Amino acid sequence: MTLVAITHDPIDIAALAAHAGGPENGAVLTFVGQTRRLSRGREVEYLEYTAHEPMALTLIRRIAEEAESRWSCRAAIAHRLGRVGLEEASVVIAVGSAHRGDAFEACRWCIDTLKETVPIWKKEVCPDGTFWIEGDQSVPGVPAPP
Repeated sequence: MTLVAITHDPIDIAALAAHAGGPENGAVLTFVGQTRRLSRGREVEYLEYTAHEPMALTLIRRIAEEAESRWSCRAAIAHRLGRVGLEEASVVIAVGSAHRGDAFEACRWCIDTLKETVPIWKKEVCPDGTFWIEGDQSVPGVPAPP
């Protein structure tokens, strides 16, 4: 059974890792994307995430299910919305598989695909202003997405 979530609360990393585990899995890999202090030469105070929640949840579920099918693994993915402080998790992906190679491949594919396809937007809040992030670039002065 696939576990996916979009939440405004802190992500329970241990619960996702436990879901990805199991007696058939010799490897459980957990990726945690967290808020860092410096980004593109600017000091970050916190991040704000917004999303088209129903669509984002549907696409995250598809990503987890495809990973499970392609790599014969168990996947759990959660993404946080709202204000996310320094060192807090924004996204967590846990993958369990019989062998570590499959877990690494599946986990990397999940995060890369999520960042490329899921309608979740990130705003960096800095002492010198706020910046919406598009890919690896900041877009100052761009209005908030819907």
